[in-house]
Amino acid sequence: MPGRREIGNAGEDIVCVFLEKNGYTVLERNYTVRGGEIDIIAEKNDVIAFVEVKLRREGAAVSGEEAVNISKRRHLILAAERYMLQCGESKSGRFDVAAVEQLKNGRLRMKYYVAAFDASK
Repeated sequence: MPGRREIGNAGEDIVCVFLEKNGYTVLERNYTVRGGEIDIIAEKNDVIAFVEVKLRREGAAVSGEEAVNISKRRHLILAAERYMLQCGESKSGRFDVAAVEQLKNGRLRMKYYVAAFDASK
C-alpha cells in the first residue's frame, strides 16, 4: 500500500504531465525556502505559474480547493517572491491550484484552476 508521500508524488506527477501536455515547461518541483514551499513552478508564454497541488481522498471533509486557505496563500506568495528575486525573473507570475482527488477505486481525478488567487495579502 503506497504511503502519503508516494500518493502525493503521484498527484504532482499527473499535474506535471497535464502542464507539459498543455505547453508548459516545468522549471522546479518542491521549491522550498524558509517560510514556504511551492509544489510546482512552470512557465508558458513568459508567465510563471506557481502551482499548489492538494491531494484529497474522495469524500474528504475539506476539499483540495478549500485547503488553500489564507495562511497557505501567504506562504506561497512569500516563496514565489523569493523565487523571483533569486532567479532575477522579470516575468509575470500567477498562482494556480490543482485539486487532485483520489477516488475509491484508486484512480486520481484533477481539477486545475488558473489564477486561483492573486498576490494581494
